[in-house]
Amino acid sequence: MRSAFLFPGQGSQYEGMLHNLPDEPVVKEVLEESSEILNTQIDSLHSKKALSTTKAVQQCLLIASVATYRIFEKNGLIPNYVAGHSVGAFGAATASGVITFEEALKLVTLRGELMEKTCGEGYGMAVVLGLDEYQLSEIVNKHFLDSEPVYVSNRNAPTQVTLSGSLTGLQKIVDYVKDHGATSAQLLNVSTPSHCPLFDHVSEELLKELNRLDLKRPKIPISSNITSRLLMQADAVKEDLAKSICNPVRWHDAVNLLYESGTQIFIEMPPGDVLSKLAQQAFSEVRTMPISKYSIEDCFYVMSNS
Repeated sequence: MRSAFLFPGQGSQYEGMLHNLPDEPVVKEVLEESSEILNTQIDSLHSKKALSTTKAVQQCLLIASVATYRIFEKNGLIPNYVAGHSVGAFGAATASGVITFEEALKLVTLRGELMEKTCGEGYGMAVVLGLDEYQLSEIVNKHFLDSEPVYVSNRNAPTQVTLSGSLTGLQKIVDYVKDHGATSAQLLNVSTPSHCPLFDHVSEELLKELNRLDLKRPKIPISSNITSRLLMQADAVKEDLAKSICNPVRWHDAVNLLYESGTQIFIEMPPGDVLSKLAQQAFSEVRTMPISKYSIEDCFYVMSNS
């Protein structure tokens, strides 16, 4: 039975999250390495104040997911596939051996800093339930204004789609769709308009940094955020990591590809269980195991006996 490890993106973080990782020597090693690379104390990264910044959130998500993955790796339990939502793709690329943990941590730090600098106040994201991407795209295109840009961004589920852009434009779309077919629509607690053309510059800068690295061929196939294809070459992973920030995350399609490839076990790295819930809703017969709710031993048992 095939397995896939899922690496979460922004939205799964919470205060003190790095203290709730499994109590394993390899986890402590990753935390110590992170502190050295960033030249800061770990406690300063996951405080409430720190997690109000995009940079710290992305750093913590990478640290938490890679530290936990290392436990499986140390015990010889390697998944058939990996996939990461948005910044989670850097954790997936690290697990697959394309980039080192140090390289990944420096890249997500740069990514977070660039995202914060590129768009000032007045931008964010929203989520709409009950409309598919085509219906929502028509509405957004109809109401699009250059002065208040809004874009359809992440496709998390067939009828769970996010929008990115100016807050004033987003609020207008949210108000409109509530009366035109949406079952729910609301602004998200996010201060950056991820996965839309507003971040073309961030993508270009990330690509420059990635071009300086000696990327390795993936040891584990990675399901792409952008193309929903399995990435088997270093250059393909590089393009996916760089371009994801200015393109929609087609998460449902990425997970559907894994399902169609025979995946029956989805194990979600910490923190949270957002990706597990999406997989379970889409494919009721699969088994999902978020580390936030299952013990490492339970996951070991399922993988060893599948």
